[in-house]
Amino acid sequence: MKQQIALFVLMIALIMPVSTEATEVVDFQVLKTSDLLDLCTTPPEDDLYQQAINFCHGYLIGAFHYYAASTIGPGYKQEICFPVPKPTRNEAVGMFVKWAQDNPQYNNEIPVETEFRFLHETWPCD
Repeated sequence: MKQQIALFVLMIALIMPVSTEATEVVDFQVLKTSDLLDLCTTPPEDDLYQQAINFCHGYLIGAFHYYAASTIGPGYKQEICFPVPKPTRNEAVGMFVKWAQDNPQYNNEIPVETEFRFLHETWPCD
């Protein structure tokens, strides 16, 4: 009987919304670009603001650093060329957010795909 009650409580918890605020815990799974945008645009008054903004920046920077590390070496043709001076991290994140909001057709894509689509369109190498 205790197992049935526990299972029932678990099922209810899984189907109920986690939060009524703009950012929800499920956004941290970043299964699609809209999840990442929810995190990156979390308002400061949201209870999850610090976690969301830090996750947003960490996700975007981490994906880029992985790309940069994997493309070092002879014979690699650079695909993303930043201007000089490079934008700051906050500027680049802000540019990504604006670009993604202006391109909602990518909201259901994997966020890293959308990030690199943005990077290739914004800073292509000639």
